[in-house]
Amino acid sequence: MRMSRSFRSEVQGSADRASAAGRRSRQHRSARLWLAGALAAGTAFAGASLATAGEEGEAADAAPEAVTPFAEHGALEVCGTTLCGENGTPVQLRGMSTHGTQWYENCVTDESLDVLAGDWGADVIRVSTYVQEDGYETDPAYFTDLASRIIDQATARGMYVIVDWHMLTPGDPNANTELAKQFFTDITARHGDQDNLLYEIANEPNGVGWSSIRSYAEEVIPVVRAGDPDGVVIVGTPGWSSLGVSDGSDEAEIVADPVNAENVMYTFHFYAASHQEGYIDTLARAADQLPIFVTEFGTEEYTGDGGADFAFAQRYLDLLAEKNISWTNWNYSDDFRTGAVFEPGTCDAGTWSDPGSLKESGAWISERIRG
Repeated sequence: MRMSRSFRSEVQGSADRASAAGRRSRQHRSARLWLAGALAAGTAFAGASLATAGEEGEAADAAPEAVTPFAEHGALEVCGTTLCGENGTPVQLRGMSTHGTQWYENCVTDESLDVLAGDWGADVIRVSTYVQEDGYETDPAYFTDLASRIIDQATARGMYVIVDWHMLTPGDPNANTELAKQFFTDITARHGDQDNLLYEIANEPNGVGWSSIRSYAEEVIPVVRAGDPDGVVIVGTPGWSSLGVSDGSDEAEIVADPVNAENVMYTFHFYAASHQEGYIDTLARAADQLPIFVTEFGTEEYTGDGGADFAFAQRYLDLLAEKNISWTNWNYSDDFRTGAVFEPGTCDAGTWSDPGSLKESGAWISERIRG
């Protein structure tokens, strides 16, 4: 499923990665990577088919072959304040984040990803590997293998993958720098020659200033680059990735002193029932100066629970469409809280494709991903 580094260099050319010829070569390789993965995994999803001769010798009508997100856009890069595909065209990815894989591994399977990629038409999945909370630090090898397994499954379906280092408590990402370096070293050793990965290196920094977050980013990004020189890196922002709003600040500090690295984006997270006028105004302003990726949001309260505010959530999505900001919703699981898209018990029952298994928030977001 993965191409060797020597082949990758041969296809892309070492002289000018951004040249038109290089872009065309990588676009062709993108399609081959998806097809090889799909065949290796034995995966078929809605809308994809190959014309075959009928068993009785009658020629079957050729159905249009589905174009996967990765085959369509190829390797992504930051261009100005947005995300672009290989041909330089702006791209808005829409998809879902997993919940913590230490709790909801059973919600991320071949069958559930068929629903997400095929039925919902999602472009991207965010794989959330918690650091603490019974996560990565308890068994690094296991959680690296688990993230790698989901990366392979999503790749086989032509999706993009955000590799999320889900640090939350403690809020200072520098508390886990060495663990982060090990995780991204191991992940890029396995998947760094793919072009469908993005790397979120600090989920929601909190209780710590921008200078500390930036310092952490400038220490970890070279580790990612060593294994994947071209991958987009997404950097958390102060105040639980609110661009500082939740700490009484705003985007000005980041704009004045951005991370010293190329191909970098910045996170913004919101929960529509809790984060309203001051938050959306900051996002609108910041998006004109910084490349933003909304890697996590919900229609409900910031706890991931409580009542949903679909009207304000739609205001956010309208702004994200206007500014061409990509997003993933929290979360693709059957957790009991409002923000999980499935009713409890769905993942054990395997009824992901049953409309009756969707919570109200799940029905709402699935329609907007399809949108």
